[in-house]
Amino acid sequence: MSIRFTAKARRGMVAMTIVGGLAFGAAGCGGGGDEKASEASPSSAKQDGNGASPQEGQSAEPLAELRGPDGLTLKITSAERDSGGFVTVNAQLKNDGSKDAVLSSQLTGNETEIMKNGQSFGGATLVDPKGRKRYYVLRDTDGRPLTTIGVQSVRAGDTVPIFMQFPAPPTSTAEVSFQLPTFPTATIQITG
Repeated sequence: MSIRFTAKARRGMVAMTIVGGLAFGAAGCGGGGDEKASEASPSSAKQDGNGASPQEGQSAEPLAELRGPDGLTLKITSAERDSGGFVTVNAQLKNDGSKDAVLSSQLTGNETEIMKNGQSFGGATLVDPKGRKRYYVLRDTDGRPLTTIGVQSVRAGDTVPIFMQFPAPPTSTAEVSFQLPTFPTATIQITG
């Protein structure tokens, strides 16, 4: 398979994901003024004492919870395999500290191509211990990592949703090690 074909396929998958997300978001933005619908909104989760509601398609229980420097906690909420041969890891980065936390440049990784695109989570990897293979964050045709980018700091008490996209290990592999610089390693399950 040529690099050009792979790059076109990646661009197509990213474009389809964005268009699908926008269409889904637009469909959910209908007015209506239905009071019963507003009672069942995410704000009702706070009344239960839970404080947070899981996103659709994600379990309430995180796959892993990693404690990093400066009061940062990374909760991995999902690791989903899609039919295009990718694994998308979704997480919540929360600052449990009393001061704003500036993110380490180590999170970006040490690859020149990724570093020139600014702060990202491009240093993340998935490791298949059985297959003895490491999977690095995917990049687009301009060398930008397919992760959340531009997060320089997290205010005290704030939570930032993040994602990272990797090539998918073989379908027989369901358990991988997730690694992100400055955080401990965690074993997570891939779904899909």
